[in-house]
Amino acid sequence: MKPSVLSVALAAIAMSCASSTASRAAWEPVRPVEFIVPAGTGGGADQMARTIQGIVTKHNLMKQPMVVINKAGGAGGEGFLDVKTSSGNPHKIIITLSNLFTTPLATGIPFNWKDLTPVAMLALDEFVLWVNAEKPYNSVKDYVDAAKKAPSGSFKMGGTGSKQEDQIITVGIEKAIDAKFTYIPYKGGGEVAVQLVGNHVDSTVNNPIEAVAQWRGGKLRPLCVFDAQPMAYDEPIADGKAWKDIPTCKSQGLAMEYLMLRGIFMSPKATKDQIEYYVELFKKVRATPEWQDFMKSGAFNTTFLAGPDYAKWIEAEEKRHEGLMKEAGFLASAN
Repeated sequence: MKPSVLSVALAAIAMSCASSTASRAAWEPVRPVEFIVPAGTGGGADQMARTIQGIVTKHNLMKQPMVVINKAGGAGGEGFLDVKTSSGNPHKIIITLSNLFTTPLATGIPFNWKDLTPVAMLALDEFVLWVNAEKPYNSVKDYVDAAKKAPSGSFKMGGTGSKQEDQIITVGIEKAIDAKFTYIPYKGGGEVAVQLVGNHVDSTVNNPIEAVAQWRGGKLRPLCVFDAQPMAYDEPIADGKAWKDIPTCKSQGLAMEYLMLRGIFMSPKATKDQIEYYVELFKKVRATPEWQDFMKSGAFNTTFLAGPDYAKWIEAEEKRHEGLMKEAGFLASAN
């Protein structure tokens, strides 16, 4: 072979190898990505997933389409088990909330967060104590006084699912004020807000995004937020009040705090390149004005974590939820 021909051949081989290496390193989806929501439609997780789907589509952040699929059966267990059994499938991701911990603890289903691959924490969601705006409760004291005077079990608290975060907070309130509620579970936060507007329940502990439309419409009233400090958003929502104007429950004599994960996981056996692809994708999503507007409208805590820091946070939350579930008598082994 002539030197010139040999040089061309070697160059072609080198380019082919480089191209092959680059393609292996820069993984990306080659078919539609299923975005599983382990909760019903209209709730906080569903709204966030569909917002992400819209942002990804609008800004062409992914070549393949993203398809949101709700799998709320078994308190979200249906969704988690679906992703767990999709080992090695990088075209399936799931958005998580606290049922990542509460569902296996309460039901005993064969699932643990370690069965999945952590990708990133997108935000933390707040919980607010809501009442119907027609009711005369203008403060936590008004609400607590009414709940304590009412016959035991006559006060109804609406929430998403059973033995999940809403009911955990409800039990915490009961213990804090020495009163007994009747907890009524619904499929999602959207339905919970509608039930409160209709006066079918007396209060809820919905996330901000799940009840902001009803607050803006003058149908619901927020009494306090279950956080250590007020929310940071100062844009008026209703009656000249902003999220930052909602006092903490603790400052009103209701000593409770609770924040919820809004994070992403993949199926088992995801590769480093696949994980990195989604981490970068969600960083791009978070940089868009639509995401910033969504964070503001839902009054989210915008903490972002990935890698070992995310896994460490999840481990600590699992232990915390086990303690909360045990205290509430919700552990499967205790049933």
